[in-house]
Amino acid sequence: MKTDIDHIKAFAKKCFSNSNGSHNWEHTCRVYNLCMHIGEKERSDLEVLKIAAYLHDIGRSRQDKSKGTICHAEKGAEMAKSFLDEYEIPEDKGKNIIHCIRSHRFRGNVRPETLEAKVLFDADKLDAIGAIGIARAFQFAGEVGAKFHNPHVQPEHTEPYTKEDTGYREFRLKLSKIKDRMLTDEGRRMAKERHAFMETFFERFLQEHEGNK
Repeated sequence: MKTDIDHIKAFAKKCFSNSNGSHNWEHTCRVYNLCMHIGEKERSDLEVLKIAAYLHDIGRSRQDKSKGTICHAEKGAEMAKSFLDEYEIPEDKGKNIIHCIRSHRFRGNVRPETLEAKVLFDADKLDAIGAIGIARAFQFAGEVGAKFHNPHVQPEHTEPYTKEDTGYREFRLKLSKIKDRMLTDEGRRMAKERHAFMETFFERFLQEHEGNK
């Protein structure tokens, strides 16, 4: 497979020139590193993973600008397919890369089927939990103008991209469920530890918010 990973990386980085901090180029780099770690443990195709990891979120800014009406995984897969046409990539590997991108979203409708897609899914989810995940959840809340916390509403009765899209809401509706959705052995191992840290943090967060600690 003849590819120029530096060129692919440079193209991907340009796609984040106007991105929000919670889903910026640094997130992609962390997911790439996690992919290399998990991919090696799971004995997956690292060449496919390198490309998929760098390109997995190139459609993210489109989703944020649309306030969630555009699926960044679908848009990213479309953009990646067009970009990768200039490379001599075997058909099976090319399809795998696009599948990885299309199926990596937690709230998406496409389930990861290949080993590489499962690795990317897990890597992306790991960056959404633990200490990093907490920081990103509150950063995203700030980006959409959400409140710091609102104990007077149930997170289940609120909408995303609104003032109620708080860091705690993200934990309750998404982050707390991630560990049970992991698809690889190494991903499950890492998620278990990160999940435990989040539970401890948000328990303390709620106590401090009420002035009990």
